[in-house]
Formats: sequence, structure tokens, C-alpha cells
Amino acid sequence: MAHHLFRIAVSAACAVLLSLGCSGFASAATDTRAAEAIRVKDLGKMQGWRDNALIGYGIVTGLAGTGDSPTNRTTRQALANVFSQFNLTVTADQVQSRNVAVVMVTSSLPTFAREGDALDVTITSAGDARSLVGGALLLTPLKAANGRVYALAQGPLTVGGYRYDANGNVVQKNHPTVGSIPNGANVEVSLPGTQENRRSITFVLQDPDYTTATRVAAAINSQVGEGLAEAHDAAGIDIQIPEAFRERPVAFFSRLENVLVDPDRRARVIINERTGTIVSGGDVRISQVAVSHGDLRVTVDADTSVSQPALLNRPGQGVRTAIVTNSRVDVNEPQGTGFVSANNTVADLVQSLTRLKTNTRDIISILRAVKAAGALHAELIVQ
Repeated sequence: MAHHLFRIAVSAACAVLLSLGCSGFASAATDTRAAEAIRVKDLGKMQGWRDNALIGYGIVTGLAGTGDSPTNRTTRQALANVFSQFNLTVTADQVQSRNVAVVMVTSSLPTFAREGDALDVTITSAGDARSLVGGALLLTPLKAANGRVYALAQGPLTVGGYRYDANGNVVQKNHPTVGSIPNGANVEVSLPGTQENRRSITFVLQDPDYTTATRVAAAINSQVGEGLAEAHDAAGIDIQIPEAFRERPVAFFSRLENVLVDPDRRARVIINERTGTIVSGGDVRISQVAVSHGDLRVTVDADTSVSQPALLNRPGQGVRTAIVTNSRVDVNEPQGTGFVSANNTVADLVQSLTRLKTNTRDIISILRAVKAAGALHAELIVQ
């Protein structure tokens, strides 16, 4: 009887331990999934949220003789127009200054810019000015594609270079005909709200993917409200705004941004041949493949010498100076050839090639060959 009770107690204890162990594994798996989850706001943006390009035509003054040449009719006419606004009658033919340059001014108006916000502007020379160093931009209106003025730019330029020339000698650093003005423009007209009085919105993914779009819609329905989201295509998810949030959509958007989603990752391998950089996901898989890599170096050296007959006493008529070239060819081939057999991930293949002391350039060539062999199951992007 006692032995039977002991077996029951042991069985109960094992069941408790097994239950605790399973719950521990379940908790660890949940933590892993939570760690991989990403907020919706990091996967894309609401449709209609975009920056608006602004452009203007202005004048930079105060240059130390490095502006547009006097033969530039555009600059002379622009400066004469400026003088006319201050009741100065100066014809374009009378403008002969080299301290002025005609420029194009560009900036970007954010989605939610308000009146008085400061914008960074970029200034580029539109004439034949040699340098914009030391110049200041006069008041320039910045227009959008609809022709409406949204910002005004003005201020001293910041140029990350210089150019000085004298007597045919030129010293130049970077591009002195391009400058910028941090916070050099003020917004005069704000953009209207893009989400006001709407019953639905569309969330757009940065990287279109059907699986990710479906997961985003499912996560919104489970964490915000059932039946609110539906994947329209690989990039867009249509979301209905609940009646309770119609008057305060900002609170609803805040909840949407913080919905956690486990996005699907597309297998990609990025190769930059100029810098020798390889970037790949750690789980990008390859099929069974064998890589044999050898190295053969051929070196050709040439030694040139001169045979001078002037050192001879009374050389003959056919004796003259001759240039003699002696060539030497060296062939260096390693004793063994590197052999790699891989059937796992790109990371394992690269690690194995690194152990063989294979340089980055050769690894790039091997990865391209593996892709051509059909063993690399990823998109290979060569930059």
C-alpha cells in the first residue's frame, strides 16, 4: 500500500515538473516571438503621408569676385529686377558685378508642417559662378508643383568647399557651387490635414509583401478591433475607423502604430563590389553545393639595360647603342585547393570560406557562382 502511494506521489511530482517545464518552454517561445515582433509604424506609413518638393529661383550676393560673369544676361536681368523693387532704375546692361550669382533653391515640406516651422534649404548655382563661398541668399519664395508659395528662404550660405584661382593656378576642394542654409526657410502656409473627417484609411507597407500585409491586417483585427482591417493588395491594408474614434482619430492612429506584427522577411543577399561588402540575412539558405577555390598567380618582370658602344675604343660602323630587355616569368600556384561543401545557410558558407582565408572579392565571386548554379535561394542584389 505504501509502495503504491509512493508511486502515485512520484507520478504527480513528475506531472507537476513536466507542466512547469512545458510552461517554461511556452513562455520562452512567447518571449522569442515578442522579441521578433515589430510595431506597425516601423513597417510603413499612412497613405497620403509624404514630403512635398519645393523649388525657388533666387540670387546670392556678397561673393568675392567669384559670381557669374558679366556676360550672363540672366544674372544681370535678375539683379536689375531686384533694384527696381527698391525704386532704383538700373538697366540690365548697366549691371557689371562679379559678386552676384543666380541660384536655384530647393527644400522639402513635411506632411505635418505648420506655419513658422523652419526648413533646411539647398542652393545650387544656375550660372557660371566659380564659388558661392561667403555669399548670402536674398529673400526667395519657394513654390510647390501647384505654383503656390509655401515657404520663404533667406540667409548666409554654408559651403563645404572652396575655390581660389590666380594667374592660372587653381585650388579647389569639393563642390563650391553648392551650398545649404540650415533652417534657412520659414513655412508660410501649412498643409491641410490629410486624415480629417474620414471613415477609413489605407496603411502602405514600405516593402510590399502579401504575407506581411495579411499578418498586419490580422494583428490589427486581433489587437484593436475585429473586422477593422483587410489586406487590399501586397502593399495596402484598408482600415475602418470605428465610430467611437471618428471625432478623435489621433487616438486611433496611436493604437494602430503600436500594434505588434511579425513580418515576413524576403531572402536577400546584398553585394557591393566597389567596397567589397556582403550583407545577408542569417537564415538565407542554400542547397547542397560544393565549392572548389584555387589561386594561380603569374608575375612577369622585365629588366631593361642599355649597351653603350661609346666605351669601346674605335667601335665599328655597325656598332651602336642598343636597349636590351630581359623578361622573367614566375608562376606561383598553392600546393592545395580550398574545398567547401555546404548545405545550410549563407552565413555558414561565408564562415567556411573565411577559415580558408578567402578574401572578400573572391567570396563575392563564389556567391554569384552559387546563385548561377541554382543553389542560392535568395535574391542576389549587386550594387
